[in-house]
Amino acid sequence: MPIYIRLLLLLGSITIHARAQNAGSILLNIGDPAPPLRLRGWVKGEPFEKFERGRVYVLEFWATWCRACNAAMPHLSELAREYEDKVSVLVIDVYEEKSSLEKIKTFVDSMGHRMDLQVAAEDSNFMATGWLGASGEQDDHIPRSFVVNADGRLAWMGYPTQLDEVLPKILNNTWDMKEALAKRNENRRLAALDDSLSFELMVYRGNSSKPGDRGKPESALLLIDEIIKKEPKLKYAPKISSHTFAALLKTNPHKAYEYGKMAIVTPTYEEPNFHLIYGAIEFDSGRSDLPAKIYQLGAEAYQAEIDHRPYPDMADIAALYHKMAAFYWRANDRPKAIDAEQKAIDTLKSGSGFSKKDLAVFESQLLKYKNCD
Repeated sequence: MPIYIRLLLLLGSITIHARAQNAGSILLNIGDPAPPLRLRGWVKGEPFEKFERGRVYVLEFWATWCRACNAAMPHLSELAREYEDKVSVLVIDVYEEKSSLEKIKTFVDSMGHRMDLQVAAEDSNFMATGWLGASGEQDDHIPRSFVVNADGRLAWMGYPTQLDEVLPKILNNTWDMKEALAKRNENRRLAALDDSLSFELMVYRGNSSKPGDRGKPESALLLIDEIIKKEPKLKYAPKISSHTFAALLKTNPHKAYEYGKMAIVTPTYEEPNFHLIYGAIEFDSGRSDLPAKIYQLGAEAYQAEIDHRPYPDMADIAALYHKMAAFYWRANDRPKAIDAEQKAIDTLKSGSGFSKKDLAVFESQLLKYKNCD
C-alpha cells in the first residue's frame, strides 16, 4: 500500500485509538478517587496511612538516582513550608526496591534542608504501577507529581514545576477538574498522533550514514500538508515540526526560517522541543547555502532552551551557550557571539568541579571571536 494512503488511514485509526484509550485503558485519571497508599517504610517526617478529608496532598514520585527528581526537591520543600497548614507533601521512592531504607535515609539526610519533606518508600512496585502506570504518565518517567484534593480525588498530575500554578487553584476551589481532564485527554490524543505519524515519516528523512542522501523532502512536505488539513493542531507539534523544518531546510531555507520562528514559540500538547530546531540546523551546518538568518534562528532556539529549563543546574548550560556562540558567529553577529561565549565561560566557572579542558576550549574560542577581523 502506498505510504500516502497508509498515513491517511493511520491518522484516522490513531485518532480513534487515542479516544478509546482515553476512555478505557487509562485506569487512573483526573477526577478519580485517589488509590490507596502502600508503603514499606517511612524515611522522614510523620507517618500517615491514608488521605484525610479536608486536607490536600502532593505525592512526588522520586528515586535517589534521578537527577531531575533531586533538582526538584528544594522547590517542593519551599511549597511544603508555604502551605504546611493545608497541604502535605509526600515524596515516595520508586524503582529501586533493592535499596534499603537505611540507604535511602542516608541519601535524604545528605540533602539536608533541600529535602525538607515527608519521605517514604513504596511497598514492592504497588505505587509505581497503581499510580504512575495506571495513569499513563509516561511509564517510568520521573519526577511526577500528583495532587489529591480535599475530597480525596485526583485533581492533577504532571511535572513538579507546574505546581506553582496548579496548587493555589486547587486550594481556593477555582480548579476546574472537568476542564483539566478534557485537556489532558486531548493532549494524550495529539501526542499519540504525533508519535505514530512521525515514525511513518522517517522513511523520507534520508540515511544520515550515506553522504549526499537528502531523502525525499518534497514528498514529506506533501504528506505533512495532508496531515495538517485533517488535524491542524499537529502543525507545530514537536515531532511533526521536526520533520517539517528538516524538509524545508532542504527545499526552501527561507520558508524554513519562517516556520521555525513559529515552531519555537508555539506550544501544542507540550512545550516546543527547541532541540529539534537547533539539532536540524547542526545536522545541515556543513552546507554553504544556508542563509545567516537560519543560524540566527538556531541561536534563538538555544536561548529558548536555556530559558525553559525547569532546573538550570540539571542542564549543561555552559555547553548550550558555547554552541549558541558558534551559531551567532555563522550568522555574522560578532557581538552576540562574543557575549554568548563569555556567558559559556562564566556559567562553567560558576559550577563546581568544572572541566579545565572545556574552559580552555571556550576561552580559545572567545579569543578567536574577539581577534578575528
